[in-house]
Amino acid sequence: MTQDPTPPPGPGFDLAGRTVLVTGGSRGLGRAMAYGFARCGARVVVASRNGEACEEFAAELSETTGVPAQGLGAHVGHWDELDALADAAWSAFGSVDVLVNNAGMSPVYDREVDVTEALFDKVIDVNLKGPFRLTALLGTRMAESGGGSVINISSAGAVHPRPGILPYAAAKAGLNAITVGFAHALGPDVRVNAIMAGTFLTDVSKAWDEEAFARRAQTFAAQRGGQPDEIVGAALYLASDLASYTTGSVLTVDGGQP
Repeated sequence: MTQDPTPPPGPGFDLAGRTVLVTGGSRGLGRAMAYGFARCGARVVVASRNGEACEEFAAELSETTGVPAQGLGAHVGHWDELDALADAAWSAFGSVDVLVNNAGMSPVYDREVDVTEALFDKVIDVNLKGPFRLTALLGTRMAESGGGSVINISSAGAVHPRPGILPYAAAKAGLNAITVGFAHALGPDVRVNAIMAGTFLTDVSKAWDEEAFARRAQTFAAQRGGQPDEIVGAALYLASDLASYTTGSVLTVDGGQP
């Protein structure tokens, strides 16, 4: 008996019929990922502190890709707003199949002694507490509804902490930890993974010292910063059925930073 040389088609990036919630989704990496999900057929809910910007981007997204999209205003760093955000996102299209905890912040400070308790708490709230609460809320619903995927956007700073980003690095290290923990807590039907992003050239990077960054980038294997679209492939993989056996993983996308 001869074997059919053509294997059956495997799972792909088709996200039609699924709903993706992207926090911090109106700009930067969140915006790029939202477009990627929509182009693969997913309905997209975009959330950030600026509800008006999210609504405008959702309208643009829907017009450009032809898929339904909705914008929601919510501060991920405010615990008491997250139940309402989870409810609104779930109600928008009847489910949330993929949660992308992308919202983040890393305020600039001169010296560690200048970091106030308020600044430290704000960084932890947005980068760690918010993702924890949203994953608990929506991940539990996903598990009760048959499954889903959570994608946490971490940072290379979690494993390469530098002066100037210590509260942020600590928060992202915590995010890596809860990624693994939630994979066990919500498995086997809900997969939880993280993308540990390196230096991407978003609107935030416009304030950087270009010469100083160019020198630092020469130490990267890629010898440059990343473009926002270059995180999309990793996000699509983790959201899709191609990643059916990938959970509790922290995927590094950093251009080979030392």
